[in-house]
Amino acid sequence: MTIGAILHGHTGPVIAARKEDTVRAVIDLLAQHRIGAVPVMEGEAIVGIFSERDLVRLMSSYGPEALDRHLDEVMTKSPVTCDSQMAVIGALSQMTQKRIRHLPVVDGGRLVGFVSIGDLVKYRIDKIEAEAAAMRDYIAS
Repeated sequence: MTIGAILHGHTGPVIAARKEDTVRAVIDLLAQHRIGAVPVMEGEAIVGIFSERDLVRLMSSYGPEALDRHLDEVMTKSPVTCDSQMAVIGALSQMTQKRIRHLPVVDGGRLVGFVSIGDLVKYRIDKIEAEAAAMRDYIAS
């Protein structure tokens, strides 16, 4: 199964930030939507990612002054991405190797989705449970 199949289950637009947004504004965005990271956009192009980990690093280094910085100063630049045709297991492997929890999905240079490690683990668990149920049904018949 591909990342694109998982994206079909997502509704609504990707919650994103702009590189000129302040850390304070993005913290509000993260809290409002109960998410852990956002892609940072410049027009249609993804130029970075800002996550809870970035916030922790900033607060440790700069204290409260970090809240007034702009994302283009503090975001993770050149984020790891995948395309919608990537296999879910490949994306899980990539996320594990890179020690990341969020993966922007980019097709043709355009952001088409954003998946978390939780999305991918849920998919895998659902698939395993469905296979186990099918096996039980087969054995019972």
